[in-house]
Amino acid sequence: MTPEELSAIVKSVLAEAAAAGDVALDTIPDEVRVERPKSRAHGDWATNIALQLAKPAGMKPRELAEVLAVRLNEQQGISAVEIAGPGFINITLDAASAGQLARAIVEAAETYGQNQTLAGSSINLEFVSANPTGPLHIGHTRWAALGDALSRLLRASGAEVTNEYYINDAGNQMNTFAESVLARLHGDEVPEGGYPGEYISELAQTVLEHHPDIKDQDRTHALPIAREIAYEEQMRRIRTTLENFGVHFDVFTSERTLHESGKLDDAVATLREQGHVEDRDGAVWLRTTDSGDDKDRVLIKADGEPTYFAADAAYYLDKRQRGFTEKIYLLGADHHGYVGRLKALAACAGDDTEHNIEILIGQLMSVKGAKLSKRAGNIIALDDLIEWLGTDALRYTLGRYPADSAIDVDPELLRSKTNDNPVFYVQYAHARACNAARNAHAQGVERTGPDDGGGFDAGLLSHEREEELLAHLAKFPTLVARAAQLREPHRVARYLEDLAAAYHAWYAKCRIAPSVTESGERQPVTDLNRSRLWLNDATVQVLRNGLDLLGVSAPERM
Repeated sequence: MTPEELSAIVKSVLAEAAAAGDVALDTIPDEVRVERPKSRAHGDWATNIALQLAKPAGMKPRELAEVLAVRLNEQQGISAVEIAGPGFINITLDAASAGQLARAIVEAAETYGQNQTLAGSSINLEFVSANPTGPLHIGHTRWAALGDALSRLLRASGAEVTNEYYINDAGNQMNTFAESVLARLHGDEVPEGGYPGEYISELAQTVLEHHPDIKDQDRTHALPIAREIAYEEQMRRIRTTLENFGVHFDVFTSERTLHESGKLDDAVATLREQGHVEDRDGAVWLRTTDSGDDKDRVLIKADGEPTYFAADAAYYLDKRQRGFTEKIYLLGADHHGYVGRLKALAACAGDDTEHNIEILIGQLMSVKGAKLSKRAGNIIALDDLIEWLGTDALRYTLGRYPADSAIDVDPELLRSKTNDNPVFYVQYAHARACNAARNAHAQGVERTGPDDGGGFDAGLLSHEREEELLAHLAKFPTLVARAAQLREPHRVARYLEDLAAAYHAWYAKCRIAPSVTESGERQPVTDLNRSRLWLNDATVQVLRNGLDLLGVSAPERM
């Protein structure tokens, strides 16, 4: 029995009690949550529905719980119902009902764990958004891993998600970038404040390949040519790095296009209509203090030039106009000051700051022994980290910590093939389970049996370790939904480690393949062997689904 099926049973029992007049309720909730109790001694599942509905039902929670407990005890698959504390209902399933979960997981395959908790949400998720003036580096690595994992979680929970990368390709930084490339093109040092690194020389060579005569042109004409070619090439490299890291963006939005399309002017006009714009000292201001910001923000300077905040405003309104009801920003540790102004901007645009905008601030990460990249310009480049530590190790490690905690990555640990290495521990559990299935098949164990149309007898999965493993597998859908709601991918990683431990403990005690007698004779294949293969394969599926949510591979051999 899956958690969803048990939830439906509790809901049905509640509706029957209301229809019979045992409970005075006008409406039945759309969803009844069932959760694993902290102690297995309290049963397989627990629900607090009696506490939630006691007041509208005009009953004490324990009285309502007792009414529901009588009816739940009559349901097939439930072996015991107990009431605890003020009105918690603890439910114990019979062995067959509990074991049926293994078959349900195998049949659900990659959809097991998916849920509709966030159905109807249209989310724009912006992360990384590195400047197009250099390679991605260690500072972008964490948000690339977390942002993509969060996107996968949100989608698995029913949300429509667009991964978006905002390209900061306007302003003086782009001219400085072009001047650095042009200087290298002529064999000169980059100007003061320019961009160092061998990649600039490589970009200069790319410019030269596209325009062999560019050295003969005066700098006024050569600068925009160098800027465009180098910019396009650098963005191509950024996209390649992201794809190598397993991170896909649906949309790349250029800041420059916001300027060129007139969207900055449109944004100012929209905000003025909302009543939050005023002209002061020759400049155009947005009164963000109306919405809790520490000071008002200039949109258009006295000389007529738009500010960077004006682009922020245009970009936010552009997302809003594209139909995204929820905008999530993943920003680095140096962006704490953006929280207040972006929230205030959303409020000035007419949005609900508790629902329509969310800003996640991440802390820094460091890698012991990481070397600066001369090629990338005295930074620790993401490409180098991928080559050194591997995508899986990086993504899993960055995914297993809360975003607001600083991380000091130990490369020796990540490269080790020991149980102390969390990513190895989880991936090894998956590979071990795949190997167990291969060995079972080689010894004649198949999930289909000769007589019963499946060879699966859920009631046989009654060993203590099997009950524990099934309990962990049952948690997965609720875990995924909760992690998505809280924006916390690390919950998936920690769950997988617990599941791996439960699998290893089960594997040590419960044989899948038939045993061999002292004389060397192999015992015949039974439904217990087949049923354990179902449970083994269910574990394979959940480990794979969980690793996929983190953007980590699930190797079948290690």
